[in-house]
Order: sequence, then structure tokens, then C-alpha cells
Amino acid sequence: MDLGLMGWLGVGGVFALSATGSIIGIGINGQAVIGAWKKCFVQRKPAPFLLVIFAGVNLSNVIYGFILMNALAGTTVLSEHGLMILGLGAGIAIFALGFTQAMCAAAAAEAFAETGQGFGNFIMVIGIAETLALFTMVFTLMFT
Repeated sequence: MDLGLMGWLGVGGVFALSATGSIIGIGINGQAVIGAWKKCFVQRKPAPFLLVIFAGVNLSNVIYGFILMNALAGTTVLSEHGLMILGLGAGIAIFALGFTQAMCAAAAAEAFAETGQGFGNFIMVIGIAETLALFTMVFTLMFT
């Protein structure tokens, strides 16, 4: 099936938007983690290596976008307009969730570096945003 220009916009858009959300999110997370480590160094406290986990929580969004891109490119049940709407809609949702994860991870990095406590609690909150991105992928796949 020829996807047409609008179909390819949805197919490429879901990956591009998901990846862009990850990239921006990792930039936000990375700055927060580096700032938290800097505070530890200035205060002559041990800098927790676990903070690197907060820096990378957005990596999975690229994978979700890639899976959706491949699924949408191979579908035969959607029109090109349907592909565009579904792809761009899912991409925008995962893009926005990248920001959500980044805000949570940035706050978690600062709090964990300062207190040395609550790592599991912070991961659970970040996991909520992760779950929404996963749901977005799964529910989008149901249309293909």
C-alpha cells in the first residue's frame, strides 16, 4: 500500500516527535543531575552514582517511537489521513510525556542528592509518566 505524503508524515512524525521529546528530556535531566553532583562536590559529600539513572529515564521513548513507526509503516487498515492523525497524535503524546518525565527526574535528582533518601519513591513517580508513554504505544498499536 502506498502510504502517501500524509501517511508518511504520520509514520515519520511519531518517531521524530518521540525522539525529540527524549532528546529534550535527557537535556533537562542531565542538567539537573550535573547540578546535583556539583552541589555534592561543593559540600564535600559523596556524589551518588545512582543519579545517572535519573539522567537516562527518557531513553525508552525513542524505542516506543521506533516501534510505532515500524508498525504504522506496515499497516494496511488505516487510510493515509488515519495514519497521519494517529502517528502525529501518538508522537505528540510521547513528546509531552518526555517533558513530564524530565521534570520529575530533575526534581528527583536534586532531592536524592540532597537527602540520600527516597530513590524508590522517586522512581515510582517517574514510572507513572513512563507507564503513560507505554500505554500510548500499546493503544496506538491496537489501531494497526
